[in-house]
Amino acid sequence: MNGNKASYKELLAGWNAAEVNKDVEVVIGVPAPYLDFVRSEMRDDFGLSTQNCLDQAKGAFTGEISPEMALDCGATWAIIGHSERRTIFNESNETVGKKTAFCVENKLKVMACIGEMLEDREAGKTMDVCAAQLKAIADCITDVAQWTEIVIAYEPVWAIGTGKTATPEMAQDTHKEIRAWLSANVSPEVAAAMRILYGGSVKPANCVELGKQEDIDGFLVGGASLKPDFDEVINATK
Repeated sequence: MNGNKASYKELLAGWNAAEVNKDVEVVIGVPAPYLDFVRSEMRDDFGLSTQNCLDQAKGAFTGEISPEMALDCGATWAIIGHSERRTIFNESNETVGKKTAFCVENKLKVMACIGEMLEDREAGKTMDVCAAQLKAIADCITDVAQWTEIVIAYEPVWAIGTGKTATPEMAQDTHKEIRAWLSANVSPEVAAAMRILYGGSVKPANCVELGKQEDIDGFLVGGASLKPDFDEVINATK
């Protein structure tokens, strides 16, 4: 929940001028009131994402937005299950699963977020938490082909906005386990094709080393995306 039209214009000037590798997909996640504005001002090869979406087409859900509304404003993606949605707004694993499936069924691709709290990490339960979150999504996906419309974003909650970052090795270990879980519980083909993003205080200073890891396929970037040197994160693998 950051920014306004004036600040977005400054950011857009940098994004629109950035040289980006052709094999990198960039998607900007925007607060709902600014979806239309950013889409109209942003370069065509950057995608647009809503930061949340409801698992309903329309109705008495004041303050929420549907996949159709997001698509109508130019978004093609939704961020679902971000840790703040889970912790502040009490979204359960099952809610995240239903939202993910509904978005995909209604032509909106999904960045589905999973990740553990600090106490889970310290208790050695990182993958127990992630597996439960992944299972809730998998239980709602009725067609294996729908997985092509989903990317998984692993965000250790203790590393979001705190300045703390999982070491590249820690992040890689968890990404590898996530891919193994998908292979065993969905299919080896889905696991091999799945893009698994890392999110958690990603910035220019650490993105290159993180990006070198075999199972880290991209980033879910928070505060660093509001700064002029965001293009350094975009081009981490250049």
